[in-house]
Amino acid sequence: MYPKEYIQFLSHFHGDRDYFECHEVLEEYWKGIDSRNKSSVWVGLILMAVSTYHHRRSNFNGAKKTLEKAIRILDTQAGELLKIGLSPSLLHQLLIERLSLIEKAAPYYSYNLPICDSNLLKICGSYCEHEGFQWGKDSDITNSGLIHRHKLRNRANVIAEREQSLRMRKGRK
Repeated sequence: MYPKEYIQFLSHFHGDRDYFECHEVLEEYWKGIDSRNKSSVWVGLILMAVSTYHHRRSNFNGAKKTLEKAIRILDTQAGELLKIGLSPSLLHQLLIERLSLIEKAAPYYSYNLPICDSNLLKICGSYCEHEGFQWGKDSDITNSGLIHRHKLRNRANVIAEREQSLRMRKGRK
């Protein structure tokens, strides 16, 4: 019923709180199904995870910018949010509260998304158990590998994609 990448996204978001992995998993899925649609519900969720990653690192400017974009997208996707088991109104309220915290430079703390499908919760709980992390556990803010995960990744593919995009743009001019 739900894409496995979405299950992985939710499980990382609520389980090991690896927001970088949330971004990676869902971005790969989005690129495979709807990469031209920048207002996709998947893009909104990706941006929300990126904002949370930035917030936890006290990058308040990055957190604010990405969360504002996420809110703009997700506010137009109420029907899609319902289809993927999230409450649009509760999610909006939650994200506005998070934005307020970020604007005040308040410290990060873990939060859960308003999942309104009990079956989805069971599926994600089972996935977390299988992967060895606990649903709803607070983020380990002492784990620098988790907090600064972007510094540990191999960026060769990202750099190559950006260079190719730049060459294509220059070719059109």
